[in-house]
Amino acid sequence: MKTTEQIQKTATELLPLYSQTEADLPDRPLWQHPEIAQVVEALRIVSDVLFPGKHIPEPPDFEGYFIQQLENAAEILHPEIEKALPFRWMGAADLHEKREPIHNLDQASEEIATQFLATIPNIRQMLIEDVKAAYNGDPAALSYAEVKLAYPGLVAITSHRIAHELYKLDIPLIPRMMSESTHSLTGIDIHPGATIGKGFFIDHGTGVVIGETCHIGDNVKLYQGVTLGAKSFPLDEHGRPIKHIQRHPTVEDNVIVYSNSTILGGNTVIGRGTVVAGNVFLMKSTPPGSLVTRAEGGVMVRTRETPGFGIGI
Repeated sequence: MKTTEQIQKTATELLPLYSQTEADLPDRPLWQHPEIAQVVEALRIVSDVLFPGKHIPEPPDFEGYFIQQLENAAEILHPEIEKALPFRWMGAADLHEKREPIHNLDQASEEIATQFLATIPNIRQMLIEDVKAAYNGDPAALSYAEVKLAYPGLVAITSHRIAHELYKLDIPLIPRMMSESTHSLTGIDIHPGATIGKGFFIDHGTGVVIGETCHIGDNVKLYQGVTLGAKSFPLDEHGRPIKHIQRHPTVEDNVIVYSNSTILGGNTVIGRGTVVAGNVFLMKSTPPGSLVTRAEGGVMVRTRETPGFGIGI
């Protein structure tokens, strides 16, 4: 068979494999969706506002720089949000909730973009505390500039804090596109739905996974390879995973989780001030101030009243 004939045959065989309906189906082409390149560019612009000078030389007018960058971000986000919003009611997970369509998408998108821009000063305040946490939590950090220029954990939490604000505004697709772009860059996977308090530090970072419904308190420190994940999840009467329920752990303030530990379950609460040693697999809650270590046949949870409590950890 000639190449031209094979091309025609392949094209003919492909046609029925692509649904032409507007429904959110696994075989639907991705004609109408936010553009990945534009979403990533918006993330970069907002990140440059949060850490000016990292990629752009010092401007002559600092306030003018902010105005220009924020205008650029709004100009990009407005049409991408407009493309994303219909997935509120046409997304596969939302079809059964019978959500009402938005009739003026252009106006709604502009309003949402404006609401997001209003959150940026608070994001900046949170990130200042994250920079402090990284510097104070890592003896290898010799300057704040080193943290801001070189630490993948800060890149990940910056992206997350941006994506999380968009997630809270109920924007489909875009927050996850941002987080997965950063995941591919840093090896750190934080779902934009996760709630993370101030002073958060991921040391080294590679392989960290934080699930959608995680609640993380203030001044928490994670090392590489940590998973805050879900156990097996319940299904509805049609055999589909039930969405929007608590599936991931709660980690209270001042917790440290060392490398390659896995903590699972929506009912699992790691009490304030707990230290989880490396290579621990944990699916139960711990009291405040605990030390969790590996033990033969499972884990050992000790409190500060336990003799020999984790000296040196």
